[in-house]
Amino acid sequence: MEMRALALQALAADNIEEKLARVGVLSAQAASLSIVTEQAIAEPLGLPGRPVRPLLIEPSQVPRRPVHTPAGRAALVHAICHIEFNAINLALDAVWRFGGLPEAYYRDWLRVAIEEANHFSLLHAHLRTLGHAYGDFAAHDGLWAMCEKTRDDVTARMALVPRTLEARGLDATPLIQRKLHATGAPDALAACAILDLILREEIGHVAIGNHWYRWLCARQGLEPLAHYRQLARTHRAPPPRGPLNLSARQRAGFSAEEMAEWGAPARGD
Repeated sequence: MEMRALALQALAADNIEEKLARVGVLSAQAASLSIVTEQAIAEPLGLPGRPVRPLLIEPSQVPRRPVHTPAGRAALVHAICHIEFNAINLALDAVWRFGGLPEAYYRDWLRVAIEEANHFSLLHAHLRTLGHAYGDFAAHDGLWAMCEKTRDDVTARMALVPRTLEARGLDATPLIQRKLHATGAPDALAACAILDLILREEIGHVAIGNHWYRWLCARQGLEPLAHYRQLARTHRAPPPRGPLNLSARQRAGFSAEEMAEWGAPARGD
């Protein structure tokens, strides 16, 4: 069985349970899957596969989520759940879309897809304990929009999705956890425990993006920081928004030059 074709099938699945089951098959058979690295695969219509709900709205229209109420915490967990659902699709798209890369690239992004599916499942199970399910709240499509912009350039994809948009989660997660902890509510503390796991693994995901971005720059004779600036301008990528979780970003492989670019302080969270 061939990994990239199976990843595309999982990406195209619009039913949540089917998507998770297909990622489960990829996980169970990962070690034995063949990888046809050079083959171009025709893109089907309707990517990514996703359910009819949640309703997708502009980011500015997504309401604030006060964590001091059960409803506000449910909306917050749903928002993070939506990010993780998108992250499954982003990783699967990175596996199938881009040919001509080392096998390690495909295995790295398959591992990310598997871990993102676990993150989604943990959050969705927690959301159900709050009386809700994925799709109950409106959400925005910012992550996938950048995926579309970088569909024809794997270097831009590595630069602007994992190491830009997903890296923002490294900064945001500790802030979210502090707000949840402050409520003292049992469900809020349970959400914090899930976020602990997610943060640890997301550092690794961003590190994978950093590794392959630099590898691609080296293959093309590009200076990574200068090329990143150009890509960020071209695609209007948002800059990091403080306070930065500097220690997490360092563990994810961002360089001292990049830290200086953001005006990062000497110490992180």
